[in-house]
Amino acid sequence: MSKVAAVVVTYNRKELLVECIEALLKQDYSDCDVIVVDNASTDGTAELVKDRFDNSVIYVNTGSNLGGAGGFNYGMKTAYKLGYEYFWLMDDDCIVDPDSLSVLMKTAEDLNGNFGFLSSRVLWKDGSLCRMNIQKISYKKKIDDSVVSLNKIIMATFVSFLVKRDIVDEVGLPITDFFIWADDLEYSRRISKTHDCYFVFDSKVTHKSKSNIGSDIAVDETDNLGRYKYAYRNEYYLFRNEGVKGRFYYFVKRMYHRLKIIKNGKNVSEKLKVISNAVKEGKSFYPQVEFADNK
Repeated sequence: MSKVAAVVVTYNRKELLVECIEALLKQDYSDCDVIVVDNASTDGTAELVKDRFDNSVIYVNTGSNLGGAGGFNYGMKTAYKLGYEYFWLMDDDCIVDPDSLSVLMKTAEDLNGNFGFLSSRVLWKDGSLCRMNIQKISYKKKIDDSVVSLNKIIMATFVSFLVKRDIVDEVGLPITDFFIWADDLEYSRRISKTHDCYFVFDSKVTHKSKSNIGSDIAVDETDNLGRYKYAYRNEYYLFRNEGVKGRFYYFVKRMYHRLKIIKNGKNVSEKLKVISNAVKEGKSFYPQVEFADNK
């Protein structure tokens, strides 16, 4: 049994998954196993992993699409039961450098284990910061190009996110009911409320997302605007738990998004309705936090 479990959640992206796994297997930190959590892919992912990586990775299938939130919950629970000390979380389009984990583990050692989570610098394919993975120093302030060293943060995404077993014992697992969006922000904030957490500049990964514009309902022209309900509902839960300051911040943020939608002028009523319905649902959204040892 290795010390670290790299937990990779995948769904119908086997080409990217292959690149992700191959990069993980080339790390210079050898005390790590790879756990592939398949959200019931239908593109032949299971067969591909068995054929190409059968003796190199641990493959588990969730049985149904649990979303990113449920996939990470399932994967961390699996890793916990197998006895790993550290959980290194990432999506299937995260491509690590050979020293991404070794730098994180060296940082963990330098901090004498006194941290909640560590988060790598995430770049997009062109070498710029990946906008959807920029860590938050506060509600309003994010990491930017001026930060070139270890820096305290309060929120991060599940793209090269390292957390210890004892922290999982304390705070539990990501919330499956979030399905997609903000599950990582909520989980990282749950940890940073009681522990110092850090952006690790020297640990670098590449996030091969389709674009680097992030999610923005105001300009999104897809036919699946309904998925944004998860973002607004889940963030309502997140900032409700931050008290008056958090509630006010999220109220202002929603108002700003509404203004952007109106200014953009496309599918205005539909987009405003998505936000309103999501907030309404969020007011009665009280999901349970699950613990890996079922306590």
